[in-house]
Amino acid sequence: MSQWRTICLNLEPPKRSEIMSKTEMTAAILDAKKRKKKTWAEIAKLTGLSEVYVTSACLGENALSQEESNHIAEFLELSPIIADALTEYATKGEAAPTVPKEPLTYRFQEIIYIYGSTMKELIEEKFGPGIMSAVDFTMDIERLPDPKGDRVKITMNGKFLDYKKW
Repeated sequence: MSQWRTICLNLEPPKRSEIMSKTEMTAAILDAKKRKKKTWAEIAKLTGLSEVYVTSACLGENALSQEESNHIAEFLELSPIIADALTEYATKGEAAPTVPKEPLTYRFQEIIYIYGSTMKELIEEKFGPGIMSAVDFTMDIERLPDPKGDRVKITMNGKFLDYKKW
């Protein structure tokens, strides 16, 4: 059994000097989520935050407060070292091969870097293994007035395509 697996499953007390990477943290959370048969919605409910944001934090692309991360670690029966790792700020988009130069395009790419894995996790949890079609697809862009500055609302609607087995 690996060192982190032993620590994450509370089989031995963690040393506070140990630092866990976001990748290791994510692997431990996904393992516990699967083992305990929990959904992202159940996990997010503990924090009072959105399912999308909490999933993104658990996948290493955002951070939670110590209190929020403690709730998740306790719920999934993970060690405090996982809770600590959840509070660390992420280096967002670290795996990005290239960065677009046009600002609006860059922001969409940034959304995919930060929330792409989250979108995949949530879609597969709700629909099963598959993809969202970009062929049978619609998108609406709206302007929403807001006293703090107008908002852009983008709604993407694509047919779910499950992976074919043969």
